[in-house]
Amino acid sequence: MSRWVLAYDGYDPETEGLREALCTLGNGCFATRGAGPESTADGVHYPGTYIAGCYDRLPAEIGGRRTDNADLVNMPNWLPLTFRADDGEWFDADAAHREDRLLSYRQELDLRRGVLTRLVRVRDRAGRTFRLAQRRIVSMDDPHLAALETTIVAEDWSGPLRIRSALDGRVVNAGVERYRNLPGDHLTRAEPTSQGGPEPLLLRASTVSSQIRIAMAARTRTTVPAHRTDVADRGWAGQDLAVDVQENAPVTVEKVVAVFTSRDRAVEECGEAALAAVTGAGGFDALLGAHTLAWTRLWRRCQLSVDQVEVQRVLNLHIFHLLQTVSEHSVDLDVGVPARGLHGEAYRGHVFWDELFILPFLTLRFPEIARALLMYRWRRLPAARRAAAAAGHRGAMYPWQSAADGREETQRVHLNPRSGRWLPDHTHLQRHVGLAIAHNVWRFYEATGDAEFLAEYGAEIMLEVARFFADLADYDRSTDRYRIRGVMGPDEYHDALPGRDTPGLDDNAYTNVLAVWVIRRALDALALLPEDRRTELSERLALTREEITRFEDVAAKTHVPFHDGVISQFDGYADLEEFDWDRYRERYGDIRRLDRILEAEGETPNRYKASKQADVLMLFYVLSPDELDDVLRHLGYDHGPALAARTIAYYLPRTCDGSTLSSLVHAWILAHTDGDEAWEIFLDTLRSDLTDAQHGTTPEGVHLGAMAGTVDLVQRCYAGISTHGGTLHLAPRLPPAVGELRLGLRYRGHWGIDLTCRQDLIRVALRPGAASPIHITYGAEDIEIQPGTSWQSPLRDGRPAAGGRLTETDLGPGRTERPG
Repeated sequence: MSRWVLAYDGYDPETEGLREALCTLGNGCFATRGAGPESTADGVHYPGTYIAGCYDRLPAEIGGRRTDNADLVNMPNWLPLTFRADDGEWFDADAAHREDRLLSYRQELDLRRGVLTRLVRVRDRAGRTFRLAQRRIVSMDDPHLAALETTIVAEDWSGPLRIRSALDGRVVNAGVERYRNLPGDHLTRAEPTSQGGPEPLLLRASTVSSQIRIAMAARTRTTVPAHRTDVADRGWAGQDLAVDVQENAPVTVEKVVAVFTSRDRAVEECGEAALAAVTGAGGFDALLGAHTLAWTRLWRRCQLSVDQVEVQRVLNLHIFHLLQTVSEHSVDLDVGVPARGLHGEAYRGHVFWDELFILPFLTLRFPEIARALLMYRWRRLPAARRAAAAAGHRGAMYPWQSAADGREETQRVHLNPRSGRWLPDHTHLQRHVGLAIAHNVWRFYEATGDAEFLAEYGAEIMLEVARFFADLADYDRSTDRYRIRGVMGPDEYHDALPGRDTPGLDDNAYTNVLAVWVIRRALDALALLPEDRRTELSERLALTREEITRFEDVAAKTHVPFHDGVISQFDGYADLEEFDWDRYRERYGDIRRLDRILEAEGETPNRYKASKQADVLMLFYVLSPDELDDVLRHLGYDHGPALAARTIAYYLPRTCDGSTLSSLVHAWILAHTDGDEAWEIFLDTLRSDLTDAQHGTTPEGVHLGAMAGTVDLVQRCYAGISTHGGTLHLAPRLPPAVGELRLGLRYRGHWGIDLTCRQDLIRVALRPGAASPIHITYGAEDIEIQPGTSWQSPLRDGRPAAGGRLTETDLGPGRTERPG
């Protein structure tokens, strides 16, 4: 099995949606699902194309309530290409499969090069046999180009062959079943522009409300002379190409497409830009060469390998899809990272808190991309300030779901498909998204040392989030504690206490603890600024000494509930009923959507100690043990020894992993206490999208946070990497199943850092040519590694042991490690 290929043998209509999502190709600017070029949206296939940051808003009535929804728009489909013998039927894989005429079918996604290949043998109804080989790319070299090469062989006949190539703008947003009754026609379609003869096709459209103009141009060529006829309709532009084929003589059709929008820079008119780009583009092989070279550069910066081929293959798949969603091309686009990638329409393409799980990997390899994603949040500070003010608070209240302009996009009702009822949706009360954003800013600064970013942008985000939570906190004189009321934590199964008329929970532990940590780090960030910058920012934010005192007071006196020797998920959690897990598992089997099951029974998870994902366990993921201990002690909570072990043992059996991120967090925290169980949970998380473990969600878009999180777990948990205090800290904890783990890292401008962890050894090498040494901390040791040298130390059972030494490295100036 290759660690670089995702392959499917045979054709299976039941899994086409999953394959199309997992075989999506993209470049950070736009992405196209892996549907066959002859496919249309028909319940089996969904050939969606999505452009980063292109949202549109349509009014709708949902559950009896008038609202509007901002959707990531399904753009015109550039793929359409099919063929037939002159008097035969157009090639259709589904029809051929149903009629037993599909003789062979194989699909391969080459992760190293970003190439999707399809090999097909098919017989038409007249008994003529075709052999088909297709290669497809979405260029990682030129962010506006895509290309499709199709080679057709008439195996047992000669005669006329007709090929149809088109651009289809008659698409709607219909990729998620539960949204299909909502308005999804986001495009206004112009009449196609006929260029005449062999000239490129041109299709223009625009979004309905956001008025983004889109243009696609397609150039189609054949290796044998062809007679061309334009075939056009409103929103659809096509060409029929008639060629003569000889038995067993290949005919190759090359389709090159350019995609531009009015959001692109250095473009006067996107239609003219698309025509110019497609006219000047090279042939498929030239485009493939540049595209492959671009992917080679990316993989060089993503060195991460483990000595298990299948694990490595899925890790490579996850890195691949992350870099197709946000790449170096994303840096100037002002876009966030959609929770489901550019791979489908689930969550309407909205941006949640998933960068909490995505940014750590990017920061240590592509800090410019991580910085750009944080700038997306900084540019939406005005919207977050307006939201806070509308709620009666100071500071910035970031939305749980964000799209184009930073307003709250969270729906206020949702459909339970089990009961068919529309229900109030209170997930907009997940105020902790702002804490995650501020947390990401600080972690980025720790890893990169980017003082300019902190001074110009980052500190402002952190202070405004800290200001919001300091203002949100109510002082309780009876306990001399601050309380944060009426919020939700990451666990969406609890949105109110039983019997309470108003939504929201009080003193959600994840929110309260992280708020204290963020407030303290915001004050640290302010103190780190040069005096003139600190003065200027304080004046601009009208930050007074009195308000800083409020920050300090909230950070010292916030309430954190405890019960039974563990942190309570929220105030009142201890009084909830225990849940009968065995009975429900026996009855339903898969109970990850326990909320839907209970609501259909007229029940609610609010009554029970049953979580989608345990908030409290998130604290052990987001904060290091020392950081969490420091927060609790600063608040005056003497929690005693082994808090982590007690908390994990308490909450794991009370969690049903209704979120892909839940099992990721469990694998992370168990790696510190139970390596074998953690490894099994990690493998389940690793395969969740590959196998569509949540039964139909992956075809609607991959779970990008979980994908990136698995890679980051290998990087920061198994290799034990953390960055703070200007030092790279190492505390490896290899699971028994892993013999060797190798990483390449970028830390504070140093590129050539190579880390090797084995069960008996850890080794860090700094390549020759580095500008300065690096400092690492390992156990109680502080080590300086000069360029051209390495340091290694023994491990015992994958854990640190004493006895490190420095040596000359054997990596010369021109050598690079091969990525996983």
